Amino acid sequence: MNARYNSRKGRKLQKILAEKILKTFRHLKRSDVQVAGTGVNGPDILLSRIAKRLIPYQFECKAQQRMKTIWKWKKQSEKNTNLDGVLVMRMNGKNPLVVIDMDLFFDLIK
Repeated sequence: MNARYNSRKGRKLQKILAEKILKTFRHLKRSDVQVAGTGVNGPDILLSRIAKRLIPYQFECKAQQRMKTIWKWKKQSEKNTNLDGVLVMRMNGKNPLVVIDMDLFFDLIK
């Protein structure tokens, strides 16, 4: 994989996230939710002051194949149930993380 391909994958995910924010919070304008430039330090999604009040989160987007195990664990959380799957994972010495579907996340925060 070359760096240009990897950048495009990450940029595509950033755009998907920005569109999801705009669809969930319909009163926000495109100028309230911007995709950060490639290689820029800081959050991947730049939120206006108004958007930050509605969405008090900082987003980091990662589009990589090496997260395969996390996807397997997430699928296991959804097995044999009609409920939404929630993956809780922890690394030694770190706080636990919760992994949920992006649509579920936005349903929870709207």
